Amino acid sequence: MLKTVTFTLMHFCIAFGVTYALTGSIAASGLVAAIEPLCNSVGFYFHEKVWRRIEGRSTTAAARAKHAWLHHQA
Repeated sequence: MLKTVTFTLMHFCIAFGVTYALTGSIAASGLVAAIEPLCNSVGFYFHEKVWRRIEGRSTTAAARAKHAWLHHQA
C-alpha cells in the first residue's frame, strides 16, 4: 500500500506541473492534479492485483509441468 501512496504523491506533482506548463492556470492544474492521479492510482492498484494473479498462475503451471515430468520418468 505504501508503494501506491508514494506513486500517488509523485503523480500528483507531475500532473500539476504538466498541466500548469500547458495552461498557466493554478486552478486547472490543481483540479487535474487532484483527479487524474487518483484515477491512475486506483487503476494501478488493480493492475498490480491482476499481475500478481498472472504471476501466480505461471508459477503454478511451471510447478505442474515439473511435477508431470517427474511422473513420466518413473
